[in-house]
Amino acid sequence: MALLPDDSPTNAAEFTVSELSGSIRRTVEDAFGHVRVRGEISGYRGPHSSGHAYFSLKDDRARIEAVIWKGTFSKLKHRPEEGLEVIASGRITTYAGSSKYQIVIDSIEPAGAGALMALIEERRRKLAAEGLFDEARKQLLPFMPSVIGVVTSPTGAVIRDILHRIEDRFPVHVIVWPVRVQGDTSGDEVARAISGFNALGAGGPIKRPDLIIVARGGGSLEDLWGFNDEAVVRAAAASDIPLISAVGHETDWTLIDHASDRRAPTPTGAAEMAVPVKADLEAQIAGLGARLKSAQSRVLDRRRETVRGLARALPTLDSVLALPRQRLDRSGQGLGQALQINTSNLRRGFERHASRVTPIALVSAIREKRQTLNDKPVRAERALERRFERIRTRFDRHAMVLASVPRRIAETQIQSRGRLEQLVRRGDTALGQLITQHKRALSAQERMLKSLSYQSVLGRGFAVIRTQDRSLMSRAEQAQSGEMIGIEFADGEISALVSSTGGPAKSPRKPARQKSTKSSSKAEPGQGSLF
Repeated sequence: MALLPDDSPTNAAEFTVSELSGSIRRTVEDAFGHVRVRGEISGYRGPHSSGHAYFSLKDDRARIEAVIWKGTFSKLKHRPEEGLEVIASGRITTYAGSSKYQIVIDSIEPAGAGALMALIEERRRKLAAEGLFDEARKQLLPFMPSVIGVVTSPTGAVIRDILHRIEDRFPVHVIVWPVRVQGDTSGDEVARAISGFNALGAGGPIKRPDLIIVARGGGSLEDLWGFNDEAVVRAAAASDIPLISAVGHETDWTLIDHASDRRAPTPTGAAEMAVPVKADLEAQIAGLGARLKSAQSRVLDRRRETVRGLARALPTLDSVLALPRQRLDRSGQGLGQALQINTSNLRRGFERHASRVTPIALVSAIREKRQTLNDKPVRAERALERRFERIRTRFDRHAMVLASVPRRIAETQIQSRGRLEQLVRRGDTALGQLITQHKRALSAQERMLKSLSYQSVLGRGFAVIRTQDRSLMSRAEQAQSGEMIGIEFADGEISALVSSTGGPAKSPRKPARQKSTKSSSKAEPGQGSLF
């Protein structure tokens, strides 16, 4: 049997890759229009930055890629979680970019009640690890709140039971935040309601509640699923207002019960926890008032008996004044005799002093005083003479000092004149040396300038070409036919006209301008370097 050559014609149809991928996609989508797939979520890392979610569904023998578009993801009742067994509904399609088939999911639900309980347990452990269920975070309920906020459905029996129980026990102001307590959006609405109550200001048009009650009647696990939402749990844990959860019956437990400050078995029980019984409080106040009056009476009686006992122990007025009166009488009796003795003592002292005052003693005292008075002018004159002598001595000393001042001034002037002449000589020498140094530096810079100047290069046969606007022309292609240019040589500058052949023609209209190489004018800006 002979083999056909490679380029032999064949009847097989020829497809492009895109055509083949599109045909396979249509075949798969026609064969599997809508399917329900049960499997475990694998590789889920949350929504992509585009809003779409990509993961896989697997069992013990196979796996299939899955995708949830952004519009569908926001409407899901149950969000995908890593390791959760779910039942996904959608359609099978292919992805031509990697030659894979995948399921585009429209809805997703946990695979049975056991999966829901496993999901709740997994979420409970996660939130508990963050400390949202710690007892230390829970707040005490106010004893007598003035405003109570209730988060529940406004059309159910729960709100009527709560209002009726509060009205019976202790009527207070109740604010109802209406929400859906069942369905896809119930969790988000309850979370927003709790956050909304916490956001109310103290002086706003709506009073800020002192207590929040989140309530719902009984139901199945799926009915109560909104209160297991992570957003609800976080909102309850972050609430600054004390919160009571009353979701379902006494045997029903949701995750909000762990995060709330108190859990009530029923909505009616939550109302009983929220407010006390007014009649009981009034009876308690009446009893306390009676006890207070009785205690006050007993205290007054005891104080009255104490005062009476103290009054009996006080002495009488006669007994208090008896001793001072006796001392006064005794002092009055001895007063006359004491006056006589004092008068006798004073008389004896006067007589003793009078015996000392005689004419002879007075004359002697006057003579002593007169002698002392006569001696004082002589003593004053001698003191004045001694002071005058000291002043004259000091004056002579100062006069000698003043006499020597001109001589010292002359000596100082001579010394200063000598120092000044010396400084002048030193200044002249230093100035001459400085001028010499500057002349040397200036000569060196002048030599450097001449060596670097382009004019020294012109002396070796080079020239500088400039356009009419005095800009340098470094390339032949810059010259245009018929254009006037300037050519600078070492001994001057001429004008030339560019001919069509590119050779310059001397122009008789502009005479040559002589330019000395030793000109002190500054070089044109932008002259560049010719080295």
